[in-house]
Amino acid sequence: MKKTLVTLACALAMSGAFAQTSAPASAPVSAAASVSAAKAGHERNVEDRIAYLHTQLKITSAQEPQWNAFADVMRNNGQTMGQLFERRKAATNLSAVDDMKQYATIAQAHADGMKKLVDAFDPLYSSFSPDQKKLADVTFRQPGGAMGGGHRHHGKGAGKQTPADDAGAQS
Repeated sequence: MKKTLVTLACALAMSGAFAQTSAPASAPVSAAASVSAAKAGHERNVEDRIAYLHTQLKITSAQEPQWNAFADVMRNNGQTMGQLFERRKAATNLSAVDDMKQYATIAQAHADGMKKLVDAFDPLYSSFSPDQKKLADVTFRQPGGAMGGGHRHHGKGAGKQTPADDAGAQS
């Protein structure tokens, strides 16, 4: 389960951090507008994953308080990681040592965020019915984890139905 949650947080942190929208070639885009568009894209990705998991895990109204706590941690982690990646992207002329320090900061933020995510997920998972636990176990074991897009995967096995898809179809 820990490996799955690590995958979840990593996918959350990494996906969308570099999301940008394209502007028409004739319209110049300022750096601020580009950062704003990337931030909006990242937030949209996080919200899409939250909605996907809410549906996939069949969250009940009784589970909403635990779910909301978990979703808020996902949002906060996504915001933190997005900011750190934007800072990394904006940094120029870093020495190798500074680059490593910056990466260490990202890795530490990821670890801290993962701990918060586990702490928020534990009571939610405990509230699940046996069927929901099975769905969660399968969903979080999918390639890319539950946060890795959930719907489409590229590369080996692309287009194949996953056990989570089968579980969702059986319900």
